[in-house]
Amino acid sequence: MTVRRIVIWDLPTRIVHWALVVLVVAAVISAKIGAIDWHGRIGLAIMGLIVFRLVWGLIGSTHARFASFLPTHTSLRAYLRGQWRGVGHNPLGAFSVIALLALIVVQFSTGLFANDDIAFSGPLSRLVDKDLSDRLTGIHTFSINFLIAMVVLHIAAIAFYTFVKKEKLVAPMVTGWKEVEPGEGESASGGGPIALLVALLIAGAAVYGASGAWIHIAQPPPTSVAPPAVW
Repeated sequence: MTVRRIVIWDLPTRIVHWALVVLVVAAVISAKIGAIDWHGRIGLAIMGLIVFRLVWGLIGSTHARFASFLPTHTSLRAYLRGQWRGVGHNPLGAFSVIALLALIVVQFSTGLFANDDIAFSGPLSRLVDKDLSDRLTGIHTFSINFLIAMVVLHIAAIAFYTFVKKEKLVAPMVTGWKEVEPGEGESASGGGPIALLVALLIAGAAVYGASGAWIHIAQPPPTSVAPPAVW
């Protein structure tokens, strides 16, 4: 049968995907080498991308929407029986995406309140007491191991599907196009300029809020100096 090409991943989804790849690697490296200020900036950028992706998952194009690929008991059972038909994330791939997003959310949300007991404090750490900041720092430090493990598992799954099952997963995330059998799926639709603007505005507002730029620390009143006595 003659295959045909459809648009599966829109440009915003692809940009977010590859930007996350770069920034997550940069976040891990910056933490390992002690570039904590850069680590914090990268964390805010990651947060912006995740917030954008969450909004885009609601109002973006067809295959980027969570409703199109969230796994259900029926879809998972069909997939395990080899009966699932779809052009986006398969049910197991959807679990991987959800797990990765959840772990990244844990990382940046705890990082906002973390501290290193030396020179760096998360942009929102001033809103919590030191004990809570320390506990969140511990979660932030420990949970990165789960994130790294999930990333490795994600890459291994992609390699398995690419080299064993002969399914092209990387190319569509680069070009946006996927080859499908006749009648197998339709090109992505929706997610126009207005949806893009809404997602960008919400992501920008979230980054501003997380940056702590709106927090004003009250300064103590100046100490009055008594005028010199005149004799």
